Amino acid sequence: MAVSESIPAPSNSSAVQDAPKPEPVPGKKLHGREFYKSIGSPKYIVAPMVDRSEFAWRMLTRSFMPPEESKLLLAYSPMFHARLFREEAGYRAKMFQPTRAHAGRKGDDSIYLDGNPAIDRPFFVQFCANNPDDFLESARLAAPYCDAVDLNLGCPQGIARKGHYGAFLQEDWDLIYRLINRLHKELPIPVTAKFRIQESKEKTLEYAKMILSAGASIITLHGRTREQKGHNTGLADWSYIRYLRDHLPPETVIFANGNNLNYDDVQRCLEATGADGVMSAEGNLSDPSIFSKPPPVGSEGREYWRGRDGKGGYRIDAVFRRYLDIIYKYVLEKPAPERKPLYLPSDPEEEHITESDPDEEEGPQRKKQKRGKTETYPNSPNLKFMQAHLFQLFRPLISTHTNVRDALAKSGPHDMATFERTLSILEREVKKGLKEYEQFPERFESKPDPSLTGSKAIIAEYGRPFWVCQPHIRPTPEEALEAGALQEKKGEKKKKQENGEALDKVATSVKSPTESVNTPTTAAKDALLSG
Repeated sequence: MAVSESIPAPSNSSAVQDAPKPEPVPGKKLHGREFYKSIGSPKYIVAPMVDRSEFAWRMLTRSFMPPEESKLLLAYSPMFHARLFREEAGYRAKMFQPTRAHAGRKGDDSIYLDGNPAIDRPFFVQFCANNPDDFLESARLAAPYCDAVDLNLGCPQGIARKGHYGAFLQEDWDLIYRLINRLHKELPIPVTAKFRIQESKEKTLEYAKMILSAGASIITLHGRTREQKGHNTGLADWSYIRYLRDHLPPETVIFANGNNLNYDDVQRCLEATGADGVMSAEGNLSDPSIFSKPPPVGSEGREYWRGRDGKGGYRIDAVFRRYLDIIYKYVLEKPAPERKPLYLPSDPEEEHITESDPDEEEGPQRKKQKRGKTETYPNSPNLKFMQAHLFQLFRPLISTHTNVRDALAKSGPHDMATFERTLSILEREVKKGLKEYEQFPERFESKPDPSLTGSKAIIAEYGRPFWVCQPHIRPTPEEALEAGALQEKKGEKKKKQENGEALDKVATSVKSPTESVNTPTTAAKDALLSG
């Protein structure tokens, strides 16, 4: 069957799509833990990501959750610019499509995608803002279609510095208070906030208290500083989140963010921080099943692969199929093409002649044939961001399987056939890989190597064969410095030299230099794995 049975499908599809336009429910506005309980007390959270956490990707992540646990997954919208969202209908139409009218179908106010009560809840909409009026008015436009509105106080990028929003508001506590308090008092749904750690745990606690006093119902703490980005991303510090948990009232709802690369990390984070929920951004982009418990041994089916060593994950070709089927079903509202079941080595071999791909044939380049009329589709963010999502998902294989990379590079949002072609090429490569594993499993398995340090040690722990979804591991800041990808600031270099001289003096006075200590690389590995 074309659409995976795991994709959530309401019993009456037409009823869902044609549901009446939601209106704000009058009555008591819930706050804090009372509000959190009302939306199902979610433990797993898809992070707000610029151009990444759109409806189709949220649905892909939701599709891995068992139906009885659907309310345990909360998803955020991509970050929207409050002023543009308020002032420009065209911007809203390109980014946010809760009804068909929002998607450009004039006069059709029936429910469509974002915040659909039957399939896309609980759901928060996030804005970056530096003006209380813009924040309130944009939030009012989104409020009928979501459960809460979130203020971005964590974006560390240069564009946020230039626009004076995100993490670059953190010195202006008065403005932050006014932004949150205005919505707390005047918006019919709750307001929440996501922010980064400060220079100390004590300062972070005071910052959190200010945000809560302004009226935030839920706070999300990313365990990295504003400076930790790009090659300097490094490790998130879960101890800051634990510190908030231990020093704020127990009714405070806290989400933890940072260092979650797979399902086991998510569980460790919940335990280590005491947070109510765990948010994932990059981990979710590399593996949308990150919040889903792996199937028991022996019940993997065709979508999940498990090796001889017990390590495994969802197959990239299976996830790609799910993603396409969600696009067809919900965005394009048309049937997906019929496809053969995903290959398993236990399947009987079919005797047939494999058709060659015109773009992979050797020999002189032939004149390109004209294709039939290409189908065009609505200007949807769900189509626009497909290629970028897939490049992220395919990272484990595109450097070696260049045919998959090249096919994806030619895929576009206005021609679904190009994505289907990429899927076919990917499935052939996965089939070859699975066959090779059956014959030579040792080629894909690595033995424990205690000599590995830094990112290489992490890759050895989290790495899987190329056909399995797996996290992308960045080089550590120290490795980036050594490789020349990261330049140390003059002030930091001088400070390190001064600290080094001081440490040398201290070291000479230590009587037992043979006592064991963690090396920086060993400590980094432990921190990534355990928080």
